Amino acid sequence: MSDMPDQGELADAITEATRAAVTALFAEHPGTYYYLALITTGEAHAPFLTAWSHEALAAAAESEEDREMIKWSYADSPIDIYGEEHFDRVRELFDRRPQNGDDMSDDDWAAEHDLRLSAMETALRRLDDEGLIGEGERRLGLVVNVEVMPPDPTNTERARRLNPPAALTRWLEEVAE
Repeated sequence: MSDMPDQGELADAITEATRAAVTALFAEHPGTYYYLALITTGEAHAPFLTAWSHEALAAAAESEEDREMIKWSYADSPIDIYGEEHFDRVRELFDRRPQNGDDMSDDDWAAEHDLRLSAMETALRRLDDEGLIGEGERRLGLVVNVEVMPPDPTNTERARRLNPPAALTRWLEEVAE
């Protein structure tokens, strides 16, 4: 594949798509966000954006027990697969990379999987460095992550790299794999 995008091109496209989606999210759905993640599958398909705000959680759950059950669930969020139209280029680039099931060794697929997740992580780190995720107390109240679904132990490793320790306290207590 001579036109296969490299990790840098993936990270650039994910950064651009995520920036556009998060900017639209914050403008269209103002609130106090505590969770923002790029979600992918075990096959490391192109990611999608999900988020939770305290306001959305209060509206989605009637009881404290319900809130605790769905608080960190991307699938239960009303802000799931948000801004999908911004990720068209990302999906195109991912489709041009080797796919699981192609004639690849397990080691080659593991390297491809890691490359994709690393590109996603790089994108979120860039946006955090730009201040898009938030600054000061606002940033400390927001957990960002690249998550593999179904839950995977590497989610915790990425969360630790992407967040200040103070932002992770509750997440680590409540959901870390």
